[in-house]
Amino acid sequence: MLKRFISYYKPHKLLFSLDMLASLVISLIGIIYPIITREMLNDLIPNRNYRMIVIFGIALLAVYIVRMLLNYFVQYYGHVMGVRMQAQMRSDMFDRLESLPYGYYDNHETGKIMSRMTNDLMDISELAHHGPENLLISTITIVTSFIYLARINLPLTLIIFACVPFLIIISLALRTKMRDAFKKSRESVAVINSSLESSISGIRVTKAFTNAKKEREKFEVGNGEFVESRRAAYKAMGQFHSGTSFITDIFNVVVLIAGGLFLYNGDIIFGDYSAFIVSVGLFVSPVMTLINFMEQYQNGVTGFERFIEIMDAEPERDAPDAVDVGKLEGTIEFKNVNYSYDDSKEVLKNISLKIEKGKTFALVGPSGGGKTTICHLIPHFYDIVSGELLIDGREVHTITMDSLRRNIGIVQQDIYLFNASIRENILYGRLDATDEEVIEAAKRANIHDYIMTLPDKYETQIGERGVRLSGGQKQRLSIARVFLKNPSILILDEATSALDNTTEIMIQEALDELCRGRTTLVVAHRLSTIKNADEIAVISDGHIIEQGNHDELLAHGGMYASLYNGQFREVG
Repeated sequence: MLKRFISYYKPHKLLFSLDMLASLVISLIGIIYPIITREMLNDLIPNRNYRMIVIFGIALLAVYIVRMLLNYFVQYYGHVMGVRMQAQMRSDMFDRLESLPYGYYDNHETGKIMSRMTNDLMDISELAHHGPENLLISTITIVTSFIYLARINLPLTLIIFACVPFLIIISLALRTKMRDAFKKSRESVAVINSSLESSISGIRVTKAFTNAKKEREKFEVGNGEFVESRRAAYKAMGQFHSGTSFITDIFNVVVLIAGGLFLYNGDIIFGDYSAFIVSVGLFVSPVMTLINFMEQYQNGVTGFERFIEIMDAEPERDAPDAVDVGKLEGTIEFKNVNYSYDDSKEVLKNISLKIEKGKTFALVGPSGGGKTTICHLIPHFYDIVSGELLIDGREVHTITMDSLRRNIGIVQQDIYLFNASIRENILYGRLDATDEEVIEAAKRANIHDYIMTLPDKYETQIGERGVRLSGGQKQRLSIARVFLKNPSILILDEATSALDNTTEIMIQEALDELCRGRTTLVVAHRLSTIKNADEIAVISDGHIIEQGNHDELLAHGGMYASLYNGQFREVG
């Protein structure tokens, strides 16, 4: 893990080197004050050398001005380096998230992923900047102060440094507890983010059902977990700091007693004793810096571990023999396909069906039977467990995912539109399309006339998830997007089930136009919309239990006939 962390420093080697050089000089400057103090107490003041006292004072001021400038450099450019590293990690994480399969998002909540990309990376950035800097400055200061103190009085120095092992023992004993507590704290923040993202996204549903109190209760569960986890984290941190601070306080007691005895016995002169007291303060300061750094280190390491979890998640990969197929004809065939989301339950069982090029094939049946899963297998969103799935006679694994998905257009019940303009949302179908092609796609989707009534026309911002559009308008916009893509294969997954009858008729006209000349797989709840399909399969509990055209299935008198007649009676 350390090697991977260090790799993010490589693009910033020059800035990192300058930052470390500045930190080195800062740490060396720190020892100048006790040296001058000792010289003044032992020589300049007793000998009344006022001229050198002034010179030393001016020299010290000049050195402090240099340290001020170096501190500015370290604080500013060091943080800039950390932010750049954070940005690179965020880019890497985004790329990995874009490459992860559908299954990953089935098991990971959006809010928790966002927490890793924001809070965790901020902690990593702080560690990337302050970590090497604190370690370098503190280590060099401790070493130089030890050498300097040893030159003043070695026995007294050894007595002082004998306290260090106790500090290390306490730190190690409490570090693991603090790390675990802060990791749990991070997880609780992710829970809050997830709950908040869900509540804000569903705010209109909450208001419609007047369930604000329920959402508050759900939020407070996560909020309470956060308070408890932070309490435990702060308790561990309090134990850590109080224990280590007690040891550092002992330094002062040891210097006072041991130094006083040395002075009493004549083993040290007053000026050296005074300089020793000043230098011990110089030694204790970096020790405390290292102690306080442990908290930042734990936060940063915990954040990087969570970052690595995403970076190590297995991305979608094309098979070694996969090829770019260009334009597909659109023949689809399932041969004894089995699929399960996990080991607990099979979703599809021995599915066999064939959709000829340019034909329309409909899937109907009870909810949860496996219809949408079949739709998700065709674009290779999931891997089948066994059997064969062929597109134009090619096993789907032998086709690169990009080239396969370029040939497939999907219109779903739950339309996702981006918080952008109408033009940008249609362009998502093919990013290199011209304005004329965008307009033509909108016309074919029966949405152009409406767009032209808007003040900003195609540049109209539609809001988050298209909130400023009606359900029918959003659906037609998604259809325009598929028109622009111009795929060989079309998947309509309950595309009109959420619309009223009048809007459905309008949308159906656009869908009929969209289906013309394409291999189309339709998942439908309203059976009246698929009467003219070339073939219909009834899916129940992962099996195909009936298959044929509308008339054949009605004559068979099975589940399809029962569903159709039931809907006909409802309409009647």
